[in-house]
Amino acid sequence: MNPLRPIILAAAGSDRMKRAITRTPVTAGVVRRFVAGETRAALLPVVRELLASGRTVSVDFLGEYTTERAMADAAVTEYLALIGELAALDRAVPESPGAAAKVSGDPGTAAAPKLGRGLDTAVPRVEVSLKLSALGQSLGADGPAIAAENLHKLCAKAAESRVWVTVDAEDHTTTEETVAAVRQARTEFPWLGLAVQTYLRDAEGRCRDLAADGTRIRLCKGAYQEPETVAYQKRAEVDGSYLECLDVLMRGNGYPMVASHDPAMIDAVFREAAENGRGAGDFEFQMLYGIRDAEQRRLVGEGHALRVYVPYGGQWYGYLMRRLAERPANVGFFLRALTERG
Repeated sequence: MNPLRPIILAAAGSDRMKRAITRTPVTAGVVRRFVAGETRAALLPVVRELLASGRTVSVDFLGEYTTERAMADAAVTEYLALIGELAALDRAVPESPGAAAKVSGDPGTAAAPKLGRGLDTAVPRVEVSLKLSALGQSLGADGPAIAAENLHKLCAKAAESRVWVTVDAEDHTTTEETVAAVRQARTEFPWLGLAVQTYLRDAEGRCRDLAADGTRIRLCKGAYQEPETVAYQKRAEVDGSYLECLDVLMRGNGYPMVASHDPAMIDAVFREAAENGRGAGDFEFQMLYGIRDAEQRRLVGEGHALRVYVPYGGQWYGYLMRRLAERPANVGFFLRALTERG
């Protein structure tokens, strides 16, 4: 694991460090590598290019730790507009010849003729990712109910627009409330996805429970600073947990979304898919915008479904710091940019 991770994640929570970094002009060039702009106007050309290349997208309007109801309402308003514009863009951009075959009679969708195993649901090219904290989850005693209501509103809009929604994972203190909200919403929107972080010690059991329900799961290693009592701290332990969870999902009833840039994890996906009879349309790879672009294109060129996680918005600081904490190469890129432009 990145030895600088604890320091960088501590900086993510430091207002002093945030002011220093966000006020540095050279930071803008670094941010553009990982964040597709601060507005929808800046975002949409990026999404258009990704779709044209045969990749699919999951767009995250950056925001978390909402402290006022008005902030949650503003996030919902932005997501409603975003869903509508993504749906329109999906219809406007023709599929790349290299993309997985779309479902007959269902324009604007790509990849699988079924969602996981047994669900005749097409896989859309466009999706939004969201955090329940941005929808009001932390607004006191009423927060979970507010977030659940807002999640339902966004899922209803997404269902009308043929856009998917996946709920992002946050720090471990929010996990139980997040899972409960997703389970509730899935009674009406069974395609709703959820991210699971494998550095958490209970990740395998959670994957087992969710996969049994056919839940669409984004499997990622984790990006928050967590205590040893709830999360693995060593890279080998996190990797081992990832492989165990991957095995559970590949054997389960859901639609695995393998969010990793790690070559070892990607190789494991191919082994698991072969062992469990999953074709290219029965799971998808996911990678972050700005990371391993050549590998993304290679996987798509070989006929695999790959979705790019594309963030945008003004609240990019926390997201950027977590990306730096995940991979030493990202830190090197950031430092080189500061040195070259400083």
